[in-house]
Amino acid sequence: MRRLLPSLGLSLALLIAGPARAEPPLRVGATPTGLPFTFLDTKTNSIQGVMVDLVNAVGKEAGFAVAVEPLQFSTLIPALTASKIDIISAAMFITPQRKEVVAFSAPVYSYGEGLIVPKADTKDYTSFADLKGETVGAQVGTAFVDPLKKSGLFAEVKIYDAIPDIIRDVNSGRLKAGFADAPILAYYVKQGMFPGVRLVETLKPTVVASVGISVRKADTALLAKIDAALAKLKADGTLEKILMKWGLPPSADRS
Repeated sequence: MRRLLPSLGLSLALLIAGPARAEPPLRVGATPTGLPFTFLDTKTNSIQGVMVDLVNAVGKEAGFAVAVEPLQFSTLIPALTASKIDIISAAMFITPQRKEVVAFSAPVYSYGEGLIVPKADTKDYTSFADLKGETVGAQVGTAFVDPLKKSGLFAEVKIYDAIPDIIRDVNSGRLKAGFADAPILAYYVKQGMFPGVRLVETLKPTVVASVGISVRKADTALLAKIDAALAKLKADGTLEKILMKWGLPPSADRS
């Protein structure tokens, strides 16, 4: 009888404690204006897109749940470092400057800047120099801002919070041209959301880089899980299916 008491006590303790609680979802920061990478779906009032599908697939593979939260692009890294979110999954380039602050996964997708001009402007622009002396726009916090400013070619480089604001000002004539993520601009133009602008197909990108998922530098175990999941998703074709679903062209780093 005495031998049964410890087992009985353990059983009672487990019964009182109840079933093990599931781990809370990891908070993922994503922007509401980055079609097709991340955007606010007004029908469901939720963030959707390439990087949302991808982080959900990564979480499923790695064994953690995610909860996607909308944030402006320029606030993503500050929110991550302040532990307001746990992961960034957006159209964010892996750059040396950002790698000093946060840790990135293996590259997911590569591309460069795109250029939009009014539809009536039919010139075949190929470089920044073709727009010398003009006023152009770019999104705050993106990798395109510094090269545009440092070129010294433009009368002014106006900075905007969101890409649709850039497109509206090009459409209205307040900007001669706008620079932003090429796939995002292509998606907006393809959907006919701004019929008064066109994407310049002849531009040779100055900044070509890769998008990745990012975490805090201290979260090495989480990053390892993400990278292992990404490797599997690349190998089994899941990543390619996600890119195709959202109409993205082949990655710029492919031959």
